[in-house]
Amino acid sequence: MTKSDPKEVRQFTVDADDEGVRLDRWFKRHLPQVGFGTVSRWARTGQLRVDGKRAKPEDRLSEGQVLRVPPGGEDGARTKRKVRPLTEAEIDEAEDMLITRSKAALVLNKPPGLATQGGTKTNKHVDGLLDAFAGEDEQRPRLVHRLDKDTSGVLLVARTAGSAAFFSKRFSGRSAKKIYWALVVGVPDIHEGTIEAPLAKQPGTGGEKMHVDMESGQPAKTVYRVVERAGNTAAWVELQPFTGRTHQLRVHMAAIGHPIVGDGKYGGQDAFLTGSVSRKMHLHARRLIIDGPKGEDLDVTAPLPEHFAQSMEQLGFDENMSDAGPVATPPPERSREEKKQAARQHAKQYRKNRRGERKGRGAPGGKKRGAKPKSQGKRR
Repeated sequence: MTKSDPKEVRQFTVDADDEGVRLDRWFKRHLPQVGFGTVSRWARTGQLRVDGKRAKPEDRLSEGQVLRVPPGGEDGARTKRKVRPLTEAEIDEAEDMLITRSKAALVLNKPPGLATQGGTKTNKHVDGLLDAFAGEDEQRPRLVHRLDKDTSGVLLVARTAGSAAFFSKRFSGRSAKKIYWALVVGVPDIHEGTIEAPLAKQPGTGGEKMHVDMESGQPAKTVYRVVERAGNTAAWVELQPFTGRTHQLRVHMAAIGHPIVGDGKYGGQDAFLTGSVSRKMHLHARRLIIDGPKGEDLDVTAPLPEHFAQSMEQLGFDENMSDAGPVATPPPERSREEKKQAARQHAKQYRKNRRGERKGRGAPGGKKRGAKPKSQGKRR
């Protein structure tokens, strides 16, 4: 972005990071001190132009276009974001997580026990450490997806606003391939299969816990494969989510009777193995494959945390038995209209089911609540 004196008519050249962004969003990114009302007034009076032509706030920009911005319109000097100085230990902690970097992204290996973002009574988190990667002339890195506090592994962080928008679309469109490793209690009868069980917030938990809700839950799909087994005690599985529901992998594995080792929240006491196997949760985002801007595609693998590696050794599992390849190919990304149509169909089916439920109340053979989801796939 090429800048000019704010006291005169200014010209800005659109960077590649702002390709496709709306004009009003461009102002939010680069001139946040200019309010939306001012942008609208400039557009309405013809003072705001793109490549010499009148522009509207909703117009989308292309790399290389030149914006003409009138002087003034600012509510005061641009306020800088308050930065909490990091200690040397915090900087070292952030740098220790870094696996690789590109022009568009930082890829971290998040340790278990560290939250991705802050919240009530959560003061230490990945987001709070990202200033370690922001130089004086660099934008602050942005989170584009999350991992549960007790889940370890690959976490992608965008380095610019433009790359954040790019990666967010890849995650929401499900074209990103995320492969997790987990140790589960027992061994699934079906060694390679698909779990499709809608999920919803469990009433009475304040949204802190999810559960399978076959009637009104949001669609959720997980593909899994058993890599190896330790007798009938435990299994090492690969998991690939095709939706991004909260706690999806944890709820799905517990729902088919094989909770993730150490996940007391969804598996209760049954989630803990006897002996010296760690009581920490054994769920790790092992590999991420995702398209990057300008062809800078990423394929990153995260080493296991210490407790997970030790448990693998104790159970006789060899990491070399799996390259964490995609368990299945994601479906093609749907258009906006297809997504709207699917949402309408889901709502229509839900209303139909509710009508049938009211009509069939008390009738023998009626639909039972809380049916256990079944996994479908190959027995081995």
